[in-house]
Amino acid sequence: MIPQNPYIKFLAAYHELDGAESSALDLVGEKLLGYIAVQYSKELTLTVTECMRIKSVASPATIHRKITELIQDGWINTLFEGDKRRTKYLAPTPKAVKYFERISKLMIKSAV
Repeated sequence: MIPQNPYIKFLAAYHELDGAESSALDLVGEKLLGYIAVQYSKELTLTVTECMRIKSVASPATIHRKITELIQDGWINTLFEGDKRRTKYLAPTPKAVKYFERISKLMIKSAV
């Protein structure tokens, strides 16, 4: 048996999330959303093309499909900088921020 440690407690709480938003994300979508959010928090906004090069997430075709799904499901938005209309930058939406806040609260609660 695995001893109850903060990470195991977090996983148990995470798997019990009752919100529809958590069940709407599959593993690839969740990993990609997290990657986009981390880069955005560092003020390093990713382009769609840059995201498609992240080999640790999935193949470029899968990533492109997931980006489309994340946009359609309201997890990320595409942004443009200045007059550049051909380059799409990715940013988490308020829905994603709320989701990460819920996960953060679970982490803190699990650590106690």
